[in-house]
Amino acid sequence: MTTPFTRRRFLASMAGAAGTSALPFAATLAAMGNAAAADNDDYKALVCVFLTGGNDAYNTVLATDPTSWQQYERYRSSGSTSIALAPPGAAGGVLPITPAAAHAGRSFALHPNLGSLKSLFDAGRVGIVANVGTLVAPTTVGAYRSGTAMLPRELFSHNDQQSVWQSSMPEGASYGWGGRMGDLLASGNSNNMFTCVSTAGNAVFVSGRNVSQYQVDAAGVKPVLSLDGYLFGTTRHPLRNIITNNATSNVLEREYVAIVNKALQSQAFLGSAMAPSGAAGIPAPTTYIDPNTRRATVNPLAVQLQTVARVIAARGALGVRRQVFFVSLGGFDTHDNQRTRHADLMARLAHGLSYFDEISANLMGVNMREKVTLFTASDFGRTLVTNGDGTDHGWGNHHFVMGGAVKGRNIYGSFPAVGLGHDSDVGRGALLPSQSVDQYGATLASWFGVPDSQLATVFPNLPNFAQRNLGFMA
Repeated sequence: MTTPFTRRRFLASMAGAAGTSALPFAATLAAMGNAAAADNDDYKALVCVFLTGGNDAYNTVLATDPTSWQQYERYRSSGSTSIALAPPGAAGGVLPITPAAAHAGRSFALHPNLGSLKSLFDAGRVGIVANVGTLVAPTTVGAYRSGTAMLPRELFSHNDQQSVWQSSMPEGASYGWGGRMGDLLASGNSNNMFTCVSTAGNAVFVSGRNVSQYQVDAAGVKPVLSLDGYLFGTTRHPLRNIITNNATSNVLEREYVAIVNKALQSQAFLGSAMAPSGAAGIPAPTTYIDPNTRRATVNPLAVQLQTVARVIAARGALGVRRQVFFVSLGGFDTHDNQRTRHADLMARLAHGLSYFDEISANLMGVNMREKVTLFTASDFGRTLVTNGDGTDHGWGNHHFVMGGAVKGRNIYGSFPAVGLGHDSDVGRGALLPSQSVDQYGATLASWFGVPDSQLATVFPNLPNFAQRNLGFMA
């Protein structure tokens, strides 16, 4: 019987590698990884791409049937500067898509700069989930306006709604639903240190009660800073002396030594295990063309997604079967100059997702499309009505799900009417969500391997909804 690769074994192995000249670190790493690699056939990863600031759904996925388009142009052209996009067929117009399942009387299109995402939709590897948002329980516009609805706290607040999206709690939450999934499934990883990974700094989404998020830079492993740098004029950080003094009797010093050494060891471990940039199947991202300047530009989203791919490629050496990743693309708080700013953001999104789909097809010689699912999230949607040359904070939003296990080329859920005064309008065209974040997340979690009996542990509001699975995963 194989001995489980526990955290204690991992730390002991690191200590042994550091103190044994006869067995190089790389050989130790390979020995630890080979046993785990044989058991990784059921590997799965979820990648959350958070569109920070509140993406504008109305200019991302558009209803183009005559009634919808008339209302769209009416309200999007009413400000000092039109933020309406050109219609299908016009020069630079929106890109028509045809969902496999018809929506009676409706037709749809994507933003003109989402061309590569349209290709993935048409190929069946991208699906659209309509009008998703933070909800405690199903409600109505009437209940919302009368104050009788059970609502998430601090609607329309960036910090709070980012937290509610990621954790089901407003700002100050400690644990996110990515981390809670990690808590439940980390036992399947022989080393749980790399179960939840963020390329975008500290994110509550990948924080669990038992599993801590591991943060990496967009370009690779994040270093432990300052230990050998200058501090108050000294050339050697005084804490380095504490770390190397393993015989200290001070309880706080011993704990500090243990934590920092663990960070240093995991840094060395991941740095050696990660596939290098440019390795087979993980080329450096190409630049994208900024639609406003027409210049070739580095896409920070694609760089983060390359880092995710490099970590996934090391799954055998890291001893992981389930991983949750968090990446982000900022700039979506488009209160002004929206048409120009949003055009660039859509170009970055399409380029990044298309790049990740391409490398997932041959990641170090393995097709990982069926094993990796990427999905978008955002603070909230935005208003239909312009504020002059931009939009204000909304609620419900449309989101993309991408991967080989996605039942793509479809729009899931009830696509809302366009205009004001309908049964999804809570004011100025801000959408009352028809599908909750809990339902959206639970659909992903079920594919990921979270048992039905544990879904409410991850998504506390899920029992309030009759439909637990939205059906977009195979």
